[in-house]
Amino acid sequence: MDKFRDTMNKPKRWLKFFQLEMKVVDAENSPLMQKIDYSTRKKVDLVNNSIFRYILRAMLACLFLTLGTAVAVMIGDKVDHFAPGLGKITYAFMFSWSLVMIIYMNAELGTSNMMYMTTGVYQKIVRPSKALKILLLCVGFNLVGGIIAGYLVSLTSAFHNLPPDHFLFTAVAGKLEKTPVQIFVEGIFANIVVNTAVLCTLRMKDDAGKVISMIFIIFIFAFLGFEHVIANFSSFSLAFFASHGTMVAMTVGNVVQNLVLAFLGNFVGGGVVIGLLYAWLNRTESIYKD
Repeated sequence: MDKFRDTMNKPKRWLKFFQLEMKVVDAENSPLMQKIDYSTRKKVDLVNNSIFRYILRAMLACLFLTLGTAVAVMIGDKVDHFAPGLGKITYAFMFSWSLVMIIYMNAELGTSNMMYMTTGVYQKIVRPSKALKILLLCVGFNLVGGIIAGYLVSLTSAFHNLPPDHFLFTAVAGKLEKTPVQIFVEGIFANIVVNTAVLCTLRMKDDAGKVISMIFIIFIFAFLGFEHVIANFSSFSLAFFASHGTMVAMTVGNVVQNLVLAFLGNFVGGGVVIGLLYAWLNRTESIYKD
């Protein structure tokens, strides 16, 4: 009788063992969320242990963005003089290298942190109050870094006495003339694109693949002129200082409106559509995970 019971129980034991093994395999085959969680923990740990280092990394993000913007608008302007209309294509291509520098130099970008912090709260890695503090700290010092870098770059010979119709000024003026709805909706799409690029780099092992994917994905938002609040910190600062504050289109009201609405749109795109949605999609018993 005992032998019979053992025989009958063996399939059950094997079934439980198989189910346990499947759960382990499922977790191992979901590297994307593991990497997002690990990156979130690193950011929280850095703020807890050395907030000054975190601040410097946030400022560095806009240093790289300002350099990328500077070379992009210069090349865009020159190309437009020889082939009107093509300047925007070269601008978008060169600007895309900004994210490459940010990713490889481990700088802290506010719009990608919208994804990380939202995911971290959902995964219960970080408290909402702490996540908000880290996000605002990052965005605030992105702004400080953008202002400082924009001012210093404006002092270089390349930005000395730019004509009023320069690519930089026309691009910034176009941003400031958009309606509130346009800014908000474009902010959503801009950060969907940016965080898609970030997630692609997390999933790739080959450096060449990472760089190529970032350039062509960021090209989408740069060419379409979508609104990215951190990138605007750099472009607005550079335009203001390079024009010596004489840009007619640049007023306190429309600059603040653009930055606030772009920030809100970016949070929806990066924090909700990418961060929260993918965290929810991967909290499943199914083997269909990222």
